[in-house]
Amino acid sequence: MREESGMFGTSLLVFLAGAAVGAAVAALTTPKTGPELRGDIKGLGQKLRDRFAPVNTHEEERMGA
Repeated sequence: MREESGMFGTSLLVFLAGAAVGAAVAALTTPKTGPELRGDIKGLGQKLRDRFAPVNTHEEERMGA
């Protein structure tokens, strides 16, 4: 049962990494001006930080930090 849990976590991590790379490629390949592109990249970074903040918090709690 423990192995299945680990496989799910790994698969989820790979999926999220692929989604992040895909979003970055899409953002970088669309024709935009410099300020628009920088704003999009900043927004993407903030979204990722907000999305993964709960994951990091739970991981720190689990590790006893």
